[in-house]
Amino acid sequence: MSWRRWSRPSSVTGARTRSTASPIPRRSPRCATCSPPRRAPAPPELWLSQRLQEVNSPEGAVSVNLSQARAEARTDGDTTLRRWLIGTGLIVLAVAAGYWALRPAGGNANEPPYRTAALDRGRITAAVRATGTLTPVTTVLVGSQLSGQIVEVLADYNSQVKAGQVVASLQSDQIRTRRDAAQADLEQARADLVVKTAQLERARAARIKADSFIRDIEAQRTRTSAQLADAKRTFERQEQLFSRSTGSQQNLDTARTQVEVQTASLASNEAQLASAQAELKGLDADIQLGEGQVQSSQALIAGRDAKLRDILIDLERTQIRSPVDGVVVQRQVDLGQTVAASLSAPTLFQIAQDLRTIDIYANIDEADVGRLKPGQPVSFTVNAYPNRNFQGRVEMVRLGAQTIQNVVTYTGIVRVENRDMALLPGMTANLQVVTEDRPDALRVPNAALRFRPVGAAGAPPSSVGGPVVVPDAGERAPRAASALRERIETELQPTPEQKQAIGEILRERRGNREAMAGLSPEERRAAFRTARNEIVTKIGAVLDPERRARFEAIMQEGRGAPRQGVPGRVYVLDEAGQPKPVTVMLGPTDGAFTELLTGEVKDGAQVVTGGGPRLTTAPEPPASRARGPRLF
Repeated sequence: MSWRRWSRPSSVTGARTRSTASPIPRRSPRCATCSPPRRAPAPPELWLSQRLQEVNSPEGAVSVNLSQARAEARTDGDTTLRRWLIGTGLIVLAVAAGYWALRPAGGNANEPPYRTAALDRGRITAAVRATGTLTPVTTVLVGSQLSGQIVEVLADYNSQVKAGQVVASLQSDQIRTRRDAAQADLEQARADLVVKTAQLERARAARIKADSFIRDIEAQRTRTSAQLADAKRTFERQEQLFSRSTGSQQNLDTARTQVEVQTASLASNEAQLASAQAELKGLDADIQLGEGQVQSSQALIAGRDAKLRDILIDLERTQIRSPVDGVVVQRQVDLGQTVAASLSAPTLFQIAQDLRTIDIYANIDEADVGRLKPGQPVSFTVNAYPNRNFQGRVEMVRLGAQTIQNVVTYTGIVRVENRDMALLPGMTANLQVVTEDRPDALRVPNAALRFRPVGAAGAPPSSVGGPVVVPDAGERAPRAASALRERIETELQPTPEQKQAIGEILRERRGNREAMAGLSPEERRAAFRTARNEIVTKIGAVLDPERRARFEAIMQEGRGAPRQGVPGRVYVLDEAGQPKPVTVMLGPTDGAFTELLTGEVKDGAQVVTGGGPRLTTAPEPPASRARGPRLF
């Protein structure tokens, strides 16, 4: 069907004359089930007559101009859109062509290229990092040995105190009353002692007097005995004279009377002597009693004096004093508070002896304990001064281990000089103990040591671009066994039979090592030591005496001397652009770089750090994929 073009004179609309075609408005195709039925188009003759009528009216002229403007805008927009789509398509084609031209030769376009890094020289500082807490060298807990009410507090936080200085006081009225009573009792006991001592002295004087009297009586008795003997001789002589009628009766009677008188005097002396001796014994008993009373009084005085001293000690304890020179870091008592010291002394103050020297108690992992030695320099920071590095030295590593959630740590003590008093107790310190410092070491990035290409031994099951796995002791053990075998073959030069036997022994060790995988770390270390001793014994039995002696020297050297390196592996790209393994010996590491001791790579060599092909999995079969519900 064809449509005729029409034009309207310019006199009708006042616009410039332009021949236009008014196309029929188009509709976008719709679904037959979703859109209403479309009306059949009107005949051309009817449509043309309607258009002529609209044009002849003023409103029709305006409508025609609007229709023409819309048609022109739609035509210009379609042209711009077509140009933009064509330009975008050309750019996409150019990018695709460039990628196709620059893709790796012989490789898959989906495979990323290998990333490499150059070996260089620089400083490597191996250090042990840990965290710790600043603690005073000596901390004294000051408490009270008595119960009572605090009536005076003479020290506060951060107060500088001296040894013997009073920091607090307890109420002491009752103790002072007890002291006065004890002093009165002591004075009374001392007065009693004076009385008892005087009585004792009087008894002793009486005894001396009685002793003198006894000696006088004894003298009188001796004289009376002599007089009695003389009277008896006189009586005998007068009696003889009277019997011969030469003496008189009077002289005889007088002699008899003298004998009787002297006999009575002697008896009196004997009685007096016995009485004096009995009195002397009584005085001795009095003296012993007086001495006992004096000793009792002295003991009473000593007891009351001790009681008084005990009360004075309690009175002294009401004055709570600082035992050391230092600073108060904690105060746990207030004025008027009642302190109860029943079973243990309550802590009232915490005094740090000297903060000019302070310690750090650091938690050291068991893997790093062997690298710490007393005297090693330590640098650390605290959160209060993040831009300042403090220095210290390792004082000791305590032998007692601490196990928390199967993690074994040791307590390392770092001594720090705190002259400016910037460090305070309780701060958290981030320590770094320098164990090795290599100022000009050949460095290899640790990423190159972790890299394993797909399909290589020890490669992770995930893609290289994913998380990497650092080789552990189980992966280093085969390298150590390989290095030991190479050293045996190089230095001992065993015979082919010996070489074969040694290889079988090492293969047997590899099987034992796989069986140790399920053991705990302690059991695994013990099993490795046992296996090492067995290997030394078995290899020594295979070798001849000369090679055995050299082999034992090698093993002793490996045990006693410090390790000079551990075997490792890096990858370099060959001529085909594929990674090639290179065995190297590695030294200390700082976490980002590791020192390369020996190997077939030199300074500036490019080693692979990542990239390369990834492991892919087969896509799921179409039948196993989940499908959504069909809409039509």
